[in-house]
Amino acid sequence: MIVFYADLDNTLIYSYKHEIGPERIGVEVYQGRTISFMTPYTYQWLGRIREQTLFVPVTTRTREQYERINLGSRPAYALVCNGGILLEQGQEDAAWYAESLRLAEDAADALRLGEEYMTKDPHRIFEVRNVRGLFLFTKSAQPRETRRRLRERLDSSVEVFRNGEKVYVVPLHLNKGMACRRFRQRLGEETVCTLAAGDSGFDIPMLQAADRFMAPEGLCDTYGLQGGERWKEGEGIFSDFVLEQVVRRLSERAGKD
Repeated sequence: MIVFYADLDNTLIYSYKHEIGPERIGVEVYQGRTISFMTPYTYQWLGRIREQTLFVPVTTRTREQYERINLGSRPAYALVCNGGILLEQGQEDAAWYAESLRLAEDAADALRLGEEYMTKDPHRIFEVRNVRGLFLFTKSAQPRETRRRLRERLDSSVEVFRNGEKVYVVPLHLNKGMACRRFRQRLGEETVCTLAAGDSGFDIPMLQAADRFMAPEGLCDTYGLQGGERWKEGEGIFSDFVLEQVVRRLSERAGKD
């Protein structure tokens, strides 16, 4: 079995603010408005790839945010809340969530302090959310400064991420890479090869855990990622590049069989 782990936002789907060409397919509706899109190429080939791989979305989105997305049909599995929650046929796996909470236990004090610091942050422009006891999230008018202050004040049991104006505090042992390793163990010997695609710091552990990965060149350089398939800024759309690489990998394997 080939497992294809993929981040969603800015890896397979794009906000209405992102230019991906005039022919785009709406995949997320929120409050009556279509807010996320895919390119026709990505949408078409993802459907075909799902017939040959086990496609597993791996996203920091909450379950509610993930369920707004329509990829044609619901994937059998999805890892949401940065991998802290496993959905199987749309249902939460209670044992998986309980184990995720155990993995986050050593970060409990840092999360509590992080929530306090984020609440008092003068640059905060959004409420502070504790997402299911798994991580913290807010928005800042000065996200670099907010991240810097949190990083200085919190211990190494957590990581602090910035994505645009969004700022997150995440337990060190509750990341996408750990989630993919847990899921691979769940599948057991059925797994032959794992592919992964992502575009941000959240995705680094997942990319490192995969047998083969696809990522933007700038991300690879920033985090020192070696190997993999690198997409260069300005050379088409990243999601199309990802699907092209997966198709090529499947063709290579078919030729060996």
